[in-house]
Amino acid sequence: MIDLHNHTPLCNHASGSPEKFIQKAIEKGIKIYGFADHAPMEFDYEYRMGFEDMDKYEKEIKTLKEKFKDKIEILLGYEVDYTPVVDKRVLERNVDYLIGSVHFLDNWGFDNPEFIKEWNRRHVDDVYKEYFSKIEEMANSNLFNIVGHIDLVKVFGHKPKTDIKDLAKNAVKAIKKANMAVEINTSGLRKPVKEHYPSDELLEMILNEGIDITFSSDAHSPEQVGYKLNETINKLKDMGLNEAVYFKNKEKFKVKL
Repeated sequence: MIDLHNHTPLCNHASGSPEKFIQKAIEKGIKIYGFADHAPMEFDYEYRMGFEDMDKYEKEIKTLKEKFKDKIEILLGYEVDYTPVVDKRVLERNVDYLIGSVHFLDNWGFDNPEFIKEWNRRHVDDVYKEYFSKIEEMANSNLFNIVGHIDLVKVFGHKPKTDIKDLAKNAVKAIKKANMAVEINTSGLRKPVKEHYPSDELLEMILNEGIDITFSSDAHSPEQVGYKLNETINKLKDMGLNEAVYFKNKEKFKVKL
């Protein structure tokens, strides 16, 4: 089992020590476990670590990697918000991988319950078009290894009238061209939408393109580690997937499911 997208209390909206996350991962039989906490940026300060925290974060994960090396492989990354200017102080860090995510359309944090009323002022299809345009831009930047929760825009259950495959097709082609992996992120099953990211329709499209797949529970507490990963991996095997990927030092490795 692989679980590459997980957080720490440094992001200010997660709880439990990183060691407790690892202990839960070992208990659940996860073999390759990655921390990818929210990278700092000059915006949305309250939901991420500061630049001054990066050394502390990396040192703690590397210390735990050594401590538990006989029980589990621990990897180090960041989840990076794709914005028009991605901070070089994040891009230049010596980590195993970078997850590229879109959480903002301009200054609107569309997945944040604090700003959910903004959905009432927008046309859902227009939001989806803008969102997948940002995903396409992110892939074209060639800055990241993994696409984070590719259809996060559906988090509160808003669904477009336009076929999702039409809305996402250019983004998916850009992801393929960039040789990125897409995570199957089970955190959507805990959200109002009650679906993993990506949806089955989008997942079928991604698999048909031959895009590499990895797995994530996007845990913000030890109790969420490995959330429904077994069921999700079995589902993907039933769909014909027989291998997944992970990254070490930005290099892609494949493992059989």
